[in-house]
Amino acid sequence: MGERIALATTGGKPFAAWHARPREARRGGLVVLHAIWGVTPHIRAFCDGLADQGYDVIAPSLLDGTNAFPAQDTDFSILDERLALGEASGWGAAAMDVVQAAVDALDGPVYLLGFCFGGTSAWLAACRCEGLKAVACFYGGKIIDYVDETPRCPTILHFGTQDETIPDTDVATITAAHPDLPAWLYPAGHAFVAPSGYHEDSAKLAMLRTLQLFHRSGGAKGEV
Repeated sequence: MGERIALATTGGKPFAAWHARPREARRGGLVVLHAIWGVTPHIRAFCDGLADQGYDVIAPSLLDGTNAFPAQDTDFSILDERLALGEASGWGAAAMDVVQAAVDALDGPVYLLGFCFGGTSAWLAACRCEGLKAVACFYGGKIIDYVDETPRCPTILHFGTQDETIPDTDVATITAAHPDLPAWLYPAGHAFVAPSGYHEDSAKLAMLRTLQLFHRSGGAKGEV
């Protein structure tokens, strides 16, 4: 259903993105921020599935370098390269112009969600970007580095209680700093929505809560 497209920031920096359009009634625009691996087959299929539910979805490539649109979901031969790119970007901080351009490319209401690296980027987008109605952050491991920033739109957080990459103390610090934000905990490890760590019950419940947030925040028509 979706297709690869070319976009550009307001400063003229080009970037690629995956765009999946809804076939029928439109619920709103949705920006999906990928994990460290890039715009993988899973991310592309995930976007296509949300388009089936009425969302006009754009998944921008947030990191420069090779393998931005890899042929497989996980490839440990490129992990060091991808992690280096993520760190160099400030775990998404340097890509906020790309995120803003993706938001601006969609008619409102516009929502946003992200996974892992994209979960931290989603937090930053909630705090820094304009035009967002609601944001969902899935297991953003570096949110702790930006815990002093505050989202400017309704935001929810999803963490796995068995996630070895995000210390319980980090989750506790984040929730203590932002007690008004829903922070949901699931009996799952890292990447529980992705194929590499999929936990069906947690993934379904987290997505249900996310789409309910979008529905409440943007006035989209229809039942979630």
